Amino acid sequence: MPIFDRPQPPVFERVEEERLHRKQRLAAAFRLFGKFGFSEGIAGHITARDPELTDHFWVNPLGVYFGHIRVSDLLLVNSEGEVVKGSRSVNQAAFAIHSQIHEARPDVIAAAHAHSLYGKAWSSLGRILDPLTQDACAFYQDQGLFNDYNGVVLDINEGKRLAEALGKKKSIILRNHGILTVGHTVDEAAWWYITLERSCQAQLLAEAAGKPHIIKHETATLAHSQVGSHFAGWFSFQPLFDRMLREEPDLLD
Repeated sequence: MPIFDRPQPPVFERVEEERLHRKQRLAAAFRLFGKFGFSEGIAGHITARDPELTDHFWVNPLGVYFGHIRVSDLLLVNSEGEVVKGSRSVNQAAFAIHSQIHEARPDVIAAAHAHSLYGKAWSSLGRILDPLTQDACAFYQDQGLFNDYNGVVLDINEGKRLAEALGKKKSIILRNHGILTVGHTVDEAAWWYITLERSCQAQLLAEAAGKPHIIKHETATLAHSQVGSHFAGWFSFQPLFDRMLREEPDLLD
């Protein structure tokens, strides 16, 4: 039986190529969030660290529907919250949250947060997810909990507290607010958000139906190593990116 090499995250020789790649993945992630119904008015944001200006990040403009975002719509925001590239305003909550995550986590290239239905519902319980399914095991012992809610996050000190609660993990439940994920690539951060939202949905459904069986620690730990790695997150996003390119190629404009 032939053995095929799995695709790998690309390596770039020029920073301009890497920047464009990150922006294209970011635009595709927004399109997917729109398609999956994760938009809620003007709420929600995904950021991608600039590969050259590493204290700057690319983000969606305030008030633009996820499903309409193109590469050319993205804003570049500096460490002071100023838009240095782009012609629209930045969501102040996006800056307050994401600036502190990117500062606290040099390993993080991208972070994703939206007000999606099941993430919001689950967050109101003030609990982390249980390892009920193989997909949920991607987050086993890899979730933070920000067990507080003080209104819209507009103060960077609140963003700093959130980043501290995230720690070195890939995801965090924001009580009474929603969910947030991070990754070493835009692809990874976006995929973790998508599958975390679905895992919230799965646990809500399971607990509504009865008393679900929790996967034991040893098995959940093994499954985490299999489905929760940086590569697994990146690879899982590739079919979705291909789908968006085929269905909505204008996202590259």
